[in-house]
Amino acid sequence: MNVLTGLIGTLKARFLALLAMTTLAIESAHAELPTAVEPTAGAGEGNWLELVRGYLQDGSIILGLAISVIGFLWVSYMGFAKFNEARTGKAEWAEVGVLGIAGGALLLFVTFLLNAAATVF
Repeated sequence: MNVLTGLIGTLKARFLALLAMTTLAIESAHAELPTAVEPTAGAGEGNWLELVRGYLQDGSIILGLAISVIGFLWVSYMGFAKFNEARTGKAEWAEVGVLGIAGGALLLFVTFLLNAAATVF
């Protein structure tokens, strides 16, 4: 029993020391945090609604860019797949050309729509 009680006491002391060191480390790290970056649309001093609106606008632009990147990757993947089919004789080379032209036009149209949507906010 005495050994168990001593072990529990030692573990408790080590846990409290670790907790104290962690608290001190967090406080010193908290003191050195940088200030938040303002949204590109700007916000009035103390106007939280404009601040949130600015961050939502920036987030929507980033989401639109992510959608464009996903579309580009998808069209590229389909182009490579169609190229591989044409190379092995399962598809014609004209299909590769049509996919390239249609995919490029689709990407231009999606990018235009996303750019137009970014100005709405």
